[in-house]
Amino acid sequence: MTDAHTHIPVNGSNEDPQRYRDTLRVTLVGSVLDLLLGVGKILVGFFSQSQALIADGVHSLSDLATDVLVLYAAKHASRAADEDHPYGHGRIETIATVALGGALILVAAALAFDAVRRLFEPDLLWHPGQLALLVAAISIVSKEAIYHYTMVYARKYRSNLLKANAWHSRSDAISSIIVLVGVLGSMAGLVYLDAIAAVGVALMIAKIGWDLAWHGAQELVDRGLDPERVERIRQLILSVDGVEQLHLLRTRSMGSDALVDVHIQVDPRLSVSEGHQISETVRRKLIAEMEEVADVMVHIDPEDDEKGASCGHLPLREAILDELAAQWADIPAAEKIRDVTLHYLDGKIYVDLVLPLDLVQNQPSAREELERRFSEAAQKAGSVAGIQLYYQ
Repeated sequence: MTDAHTHIPVNGSNEDPQRYRDTLRVTLVGSVLDLLLGVGKILVGFFSQSQALIADGVHSLSDLATDVLVLYAAKHASRAADEDHPYGHGRIETIATVALGGALILVAAALAFDAVRRLFEPDLLWHPGQLALLVAAISIVSKEAIYHYTMVYARKYRSNLLKANAWHSRSDAISSIIVLVGVLGSMAGLVYLDAIAAVGVALMIAKIGWDLAWHGAQELVDRGLDPERVERIRQLILSVDGVEQLHLLRTRSMGSDALVDVHIQVDPRLSVSEGHQISETVRRKLIAEMEEVADVMVHIDPEDDEKGASCGHLPLREAILDELAAQWADIPAAEKIRDVTLHYLDGKIYVDLVLPLDLVQNQPSAREELERRFSEAAQKAGSVAGIQLYYQ
């Protein structure tokens, strides 16, 4: 039996315009809010003398910059597969997620540096007022609302990029809580607490940025899916009728999609078409029952090619038939062979011959004689390990 593969392109043949429209709407709503909050917090922070609020305003404006990145990535990542990108454009979303994480880390470093400098120079410390409290409270409520709004669509489309942007919004809400505490502390006489709050905001932003960048980098180097999902894939494959075993199961992520490659072992006596049908069933089952799986390549094996001897050195059909024909040239029945099937197993070739039934009908001795003569001929062909005769 020959090996077979089955494969379906990622993302199919059509783009997902609804996904892009939803991403566009969610991100534009967030962008308007980020612009208003960013400018508002910086102005209020300056006039009310709150360093933490200014840092929080810069954080909000960084959200605005990453919103633009999200829109660009979402537009191009949703494009269908093409000749140059047969697996689709999902990695654009991954790269954008890494860039988003890097941007957060850079913003955090700048904010932390300025806050620490002021802590070591007490004359530079500011004294925020009540207006800073009000703006921080407004920021907490509005950014938490945007986080939940964005996460609805991040989960719907399994988009790591939207999820990253949602967490960027939540980081702004959390940082505003820290600002609120810092401002209250400063108003109570602990003038250094506002700067400490700014450092706390910076560290939190850096942690979120690192997590996003690290996750995206792992995806770019084709890290496999988590063990739980890999085991579920394994069990789904083994549940398909006709799959005897599997090996070389490999998985990786591309944007919101998961890709699977696997070798499945089937009965070596099956026809090529039946083996292909089994592989198609495996593919359809994985895509139907695991939402993230978008592409499956199935390699059909008649045996465990990780353990069995290689057949790579063996000749193909034309060469082996020429060799066999030379060996059984003196067998008259050889001229009536109706079909020849070759089985490449464990580094050897096994031959099935189909002969007319009338050659042996009601002639037991004729059957034994044909089997003896064909077996002796096959033994002289160095690549053949055995031969089986069938009659019809």
